[in-house]
Amino acid sequence: MTTKPRVLQIGPLAGSPSAQERLQASYTPLELWKQEDKAAFIAREAQDVRVVVTTASFGCPADVINALPKLEAICSWGVGYDSIDVEAAHARKVLVSNTPDVLTDCVADLAWGLMLGVSRRIAQGDRYVREGSWGQVHGAFPLGVRVSGKKLGIVGLGRIGEAIARRGTGFDMDVRYHSRRQRNDTDYGYEASLESLAAWADYLVIATVGGPSTRHLINAPVLDALGPQGIIVNIARGSVIDEAAMVEALSSGKLGGAGLDVFEHEPKVPDALKKMDSVVLLPHVGSATLETREAMAGMLFDNLASFFADGKVITPV
Repeated sequence: MTTKPRVLQIGPLAGSPSAQERLQASYTPLELWKQEDKAAFIAREAQDVRVVVTTASFGCPADVINALPKLEAICSWGVGYDSIDVEAAHARKVLVSNTPDVLTDCVADLAWGLMLGVSRRIAQGDRYVREGSWGQVHGAFPLGVRVSGKKLGIVGLGRIGEAIARRGTGFDMDVRYHSRRQRNDTDYGYEASLESLAAWADYLVIATVGGPSTRHLINAPVLDALGPQGIIVNIARGSVIDEAAMVEALSSGKLGGAGLDVFEHEPKVPDALKKMDSVVLLPHVGSATLETREAMAGMLFDNLASFFADGKVITPV
């Protein structure tokens, strides 16, 4: 009888219908999230563990990494890795893998859904009909704004940012971007500063990485530059936007609207945002389609299988 490899699992793989069952079929997961005393559990049960399995939501902090003397790899389900202490992992020569590419299109699609939802008041219109308000006063529902032909600014022209930009050309939009460095392999216009991009744009879509390096990258001056007709969309990480500054800008009319799939203190969402018709709110579901979640699970298991076969991961961070 072959003994299944033991892996330390930080949190459940709840985003995929089959992932948890697949993990249990091929491995012996030590379910850390179910333990009251996690440090004691690691000390007692996981000293021989070579692999941590986690997700972008649960991550893997330095104290867990340093408590596992035989750790060699962290395999994460999700593209973001700001919740993993990659620096601590690499200092120990621990491999880190994520699941890029397979979720690019669905996250880009959702960014566009938010842009259209805010601009054409789709969520507000849905509430309007459900509440029986339609027909009470002719022409009472407020006008939206056109998306086609507008100016689209993208913060972070990586895989997802580029997919959003391609969709923008289909809407006859002028597309520019800002990132840490200008790319020489694209024809999209580059703005050297965030404020100049925001001042130019009608829509500002956040598609950059999360983590300390981008915390509050979108601050009050950037929001002021976007202006009272501007719309911001965030499908990246909530920490990238100064949420308090955004709420103030929306409340005061300095910012026109927002489409948000992520928040600074998830799952907590400011009550002020919930009351605004100029805002569309989603519960961090950028990759939440059956096809994408299954593809992400497949990549996670490919990384696990590759590591246990030859000590390498397929998609290293």
